[in-house]
Amino acid sequence: MSHEYDANHNPDEPLVYEIRLKGHLDEQWAAWFGGLVMALSDDGETVLTGPVADQAALHGLLKKVRDLGMPLLSVNQLNHFGTKVEFNGFSH
Repeated sequence: MSHEYDANHNPDEPLVYEIRLKGHLDEQWAAWFGGLVMALSDDGETVLTGPVADQAALHGLLKKVRDLGMPLLSVNQLNHFGTKVEFNGFSH
């Protein structure tokens, strides 16, 4: 279940994102993703989760994914409940 966007979010605090990749990354890559938590799912996905300072930092992480050649499955902003954030009824 998704919750609506928190309009009261402090813009000085980093937002939390979940980035899903197709395939498993080796644990040696964890540090390369700037403190994001890396989890390997049973369905063959790598899930990177954690705070991202701003949009420039998010784009930097996505460039790293591109450079690895890993298929990007999804990028989701998470709220403080750990669920996807909705914007105008659309889940992100």
